[in-house]
Amino acid sequence: MKRILFFVSILITLAFTNEFVKSASVIIAPSSKIVIKGRTNVNTFKCQYNVLKLDKPISVFFRKHNDEIIFEKTTLVLENANFDCGGTAINNDFQELLKSETYPEIFIKLREITKCPNDENRIQTLLDIEIAGVTRSYSVPVEFENEDTLVIKGMLTLNLRDFNLEPPKKVLGLIVVKDNIDINFQLRVEEYGI
Repeated sequence: MKRILFFVSILITLAFTNEFVKSASVIIAPSSKIVIKGRTNVNTFKCQYNVLKLDKPISVFFRKHNDEIIFEKTTLVLENANFDCGGTAINNDFQELLKSETYPEIFIKLREITKCPNDENRIQTLLDIEIAGVTRSYSVPVEFENEDTLVIKGMLTLNLRDFNLEPPKKVLGLIVVKDNIDINFQLRVEEYGI
């Protein structure tokens, strides 16, 4: 319970007062979920991340500036090999799509959060996402709940071509993966080390 109160107070309570907080470490609980959903011209697919592999603490460095919290060096690293799309062939296709041999990780860097004025359970986040060596910035509305742990959830749609990724074509080009994928996340975040 101490972990929850501390971390929630960092991101919510202290974030929008005149107080400054500089650093903390957090972990992603095993009950979290990260799922990538995509479509082809004939079917859908989903690739679930094995969150049990997120077992290392994540350092969080931040400062308050007006009504924002600005983060530095706060990055979630996802190893491409930890995505499971449901079968060997589709897993191999997904790894090839992400150029995993050259770029084995996806980096999600938290840059800033801003409280939504009309909804105390929503924040607007600014993220940098790096896939296959290409970084793009996204503004993502995120919902959070304070249950036994801090739960952060949302969805982000990405265009594969924004990352210079060529959607694969199968069966002589008859099956084509659509350019857009959805990343659904539900992260249970706990402070580490208290």
